[in-house]
Amino acid sequence: MTASNDRALKAQEGSLEVSITVSGARWVPNTSLLWDRRRTLFRIAIASLLLSGAIAFLIPKQYESTTRIMPPEQGMGSAMLAALAGKAMPGALGALAGSMFGMKDTGALYVQLLQSGTIQGQLVDRFDLQRIYRKRYRQDTVKKLAHRTEVTQDRKSGIITIVVTDTSRERARDMTQAYIEALDDLLIRVNTSTARREREFIEQRLVTVQSDLEKAQLALSDYASKNTTLDIKEQTKAMVDAGAKLQAELIVARSESDSMGQIYGEGNVRMRAANARVGELERELKKMSGSGGGVPAETSGPDRLYPSLRELPILAVHWADLYRQVKVKETVYDLLTEQYELARIEEVKSIPSVRVIDPPSWPEKKSFPPRLLIMLVFTLLSVFGSAMLQVVAERWNRVSPHDARKQLANHIWLAIKNDVKHIRRHTYGWSLSSGN
Repeated sequence: MTASNDRALKAQEGSLEVSITVSGARWVPNTSLLWDRRRTLFRIAIASLLLSGAIAFLIPKQYESTTRIMPPEQGMGSAMLAALAGKAMPGALGALAGSMFGMKDTGALYVQLLQSGTIQGQLVDRFDLQRIYRKRYRQDTVKKLAHRTEVTQDRKSGIITIVVTDTSRERARDMTQAYIEALDDLLIRVNTSTARREREFIEQRLVTVQSDLEKAQLALSDYASKNTTLDIKEQTKAMVDAGAKLQAELIVARSESDSMGQIYGEGNVRMRAANARVGELERELKKMSGSGGGVPAETSGPDRLYPSLRELPILAVHWADLYRQVKVKETVYDLLTEQYELARIEEVKSIPSVRVIDPPSWPEKKSFPPRLLIMLVFTLLSVFGSAMLQVVAERWNRVSPHDARKQLANHIWLAIKNDVKHIRRHTYGWSLSSGN
């Protein structure tokens, strides 16, 4: 058993030495081959370096402008969110309407708005990007603009970052600023919050109530002018007091007239004066109390300054109705005026505005292309590829011409060449026939 184990170990050591020798035999010839052709590889490296440098410098420079804005307040109304998501935004933003009321982070709404076709379409028209990007179709221009725009939101702070890339420094900065302006205008334009709807409703009601109030005041003034009814309650009180005073004076005058009649007789001058005073007081009292026919004041004579006591209850019904309408309209108008001012204040408060933390930056240096990196990578890849081709070609040349694999490859290569010649010949003949 010990002898067999020793033989196995020796066999393994021998196979290991053979494998090491074989592997060493592989890289040494390859290295020797590459060393012999070092001048060719050097020329390839120089040519690759020059070619990659030309390509790198032909690639237009690109500049990045960055701005950061604060997220919207969480107090923004759900009606505003629904309007922005479902009503105002066509296309992709309409899909947000179903889940907008459950959105906790309204900063995601800003991100969606900045990436919407509405805002990007405004930038396309404003900067004539379809001509600058050399795109035939507008949707391709919008896609390229979206590719050159990066909108991200920090999950912890909620701050939104907008990065715009363009071949012009000034246009990159202006486009970044245009994103902010377009977002602000969009928020204001689609603001259909409760405060705005309430303000518009109150404004319409104010116009209607003001017109009704003017009509009610005019009707009351016309009725009061025709019937001499300024204030029914005060007039009734004043007329009752005046009537009581006249009645008291009449009683006194009658007493004086009776006493004078007993002393002087009916033909005396004093007696006639007392009777005349009694008659005048009776006429005034009768005039104040009314005739009892219930005729309104305007039909009782144009020379009357006030209605009688009997006419006041009849006039008071219609006057009270007109007066009540005026007071109701005045109360409604005062309440609507107060609510209108509050609604205007609330509307201004409910309109969100974009709060900028960092204004659009001026790109001082290019962000693309990395020319040195392009030149180095392209040169290294070219040298490495050339070296691999040299090694493969050398190995292929060492293969025997009678090898089946080489014969198959040569057969395929000849067939491809014949097919190409056939295609060229037919193409040339077709072009000649079509030209004739």
